[in-house]
Amino acid sequence: MLVTADDSNLLAEQQLNIDLFAIVQSEELDSALPAVHVQSSETEDVLFTYHEKTSVVPASGQKLLTGAAALDTLGRDYTFTTGVYTDGKQIGEVLKGNLFLKGKGDPTMLPKDYEKLAEEIAESGIKVIQGDLIADDTFFDDMRLSLDMSWCNQRSVTAAQVSALTISPDKDYNAGSVIVEVIPGGHVGDRTEAMVFPDTDYITVLNEVETVKEDESRNIDWGREHGNNDIFLKGIIPADGETWRNGVAIWEPTELVLTLFHEALKDHGVEVKGNSGLGETPEDARELAVRKSMTLEEMFDSFMKLSNNSIAEVLTKTMGQEVKGEGSWDAGLEVIEEYLLDAGLNTDVIQLRDGSGMSHLNKIPVKEMTQLLQHVKKEEWFDIYYQSLPIAAADDRMVGGTLENRMEGTAAAGKVHAKTGTITSKTSLSGYVMTKDDEELIFSIIINNFIGDVPKEVEDKIVVRLAEFSRSREE
Repeated sequence: MLVTADDSNLLAEQQLNIDLFAIVQSEELDSALPAVHVQSSETEDVLFTYHEKTSVVPASGQKLLTGAAALDTLGRDYTFTTGVYTDGKQIGEVLKGNLFLKGKGDPTMLPKDYEKLAEEIAESGIKVIQGDLIADDTFFDDMRLSLDMSWCNQRSVTAAQVSALTISPDKDYNAGSVIVEVIPGGHVGDRTEAMVFPDTDYITVLNEVETVKEDESRNIDWGREHGNNDIFLKGIIPADGETWRNGVAIWEPTELVLTLFHEALKDHGVEVKGNSGLGETPEDARELAVRKSMTLEEMFDSFMKLSNNSIAEVLTKTMGQEVKGEGSWDAGLEVIEEYLLDAGLNTDVIQLRDGSGMSHLNKIPVKEMTQLLQHVKKEEWFDIYYQSLPIAAADDRMVGGTLENRMEGTAAAGKVHAKTGTITSKTSLSGYVMTKDDEELIFSIIINNFIGDVPKEVEDKIVVRLAEFSRSREE
């Protein structure tokens, strides 16, 4: 019997459907709600679909929506500024007036950047500020956490408070957090040393970690008291153990920045005679120093590959301020929804609650997620978007991101650009995969309501099968 190319394609697609259906019906998903949608990037023909119209929780897959809207709304060259201003006059070494530190949301501000601003003030010849030191974070509203953020998450860098005047401890850019380290003593019973970066009196560490025998396993419990910056550490660390290192979200980032900047001014020989506090910079204030961030394009890899929640929420509020004149979640989410509508998505079945995906009330059907991924291919900024997605089994952290250690040694290794997502009982993976025939497929996998271990292996099985897919007839 003669088998035509069309017959071969049909047979291949039928087998793909059989295989994928078997995966989503597997025992590990018995109590879960899986939703999957796969289509050809070129023709938009649907190759497989399962619960495609059910609105499900995407977890950090939400960043696909936020990122697309941000690139389209703010542009690849968008930068954030942090500046120092005054309403007074400099007479000799004395500034007769107030000093204002104004932030516009830059999540990439490091301790050294605030030190540099303080250095520039000192280099201008100012030795004494007769007025007050004012921190201005009014570019955003004063709502630090999104509506659905649970108390149990608020100590974690994934749930850091959002402020227009903030700081990151290192180049992962987890704004609104500090890094805590515990160094073991040299011998059993020796005192451990706890350190905070950046080093500041604004943070208090209550360290009760004990040095134990070398053959014991490290076990450290940590937390931060709600409403303050008392960080507690309890547990054990072996005498020959490696330094324990962990990020901790802090209470009121603006106050932390104000403290650090005040300390930096003092270190550079600048005395503030007045008080320190929060306020708004006058419109006619004079600029003394300014720091401009990297572009949004340069920031995008840290945002998407590392699934940075701080950047996601900063972008959301920034879109609200730039488009609606209000640096709030409500305004920013409205901008995102407008972009999705323009992209051809059915926003009646989509619910937006934050920019990062931490909320369990974000909802989107996988069919709409693939529509977004299809649409963005037409955008002039798609190259930034695509390259920022984690790549399966890539061994460089800033290439592989959250897919660095997944699908290694399979047909999908290096062939998948996709965004991961994980919160309690929810997981997702959505993006692009190249098949055996070098055909690009767009897929969205969202699994909700599972109990116990996160079924990442189910996502991987689906994507590996897509990477193995060939329309050619197999002998």
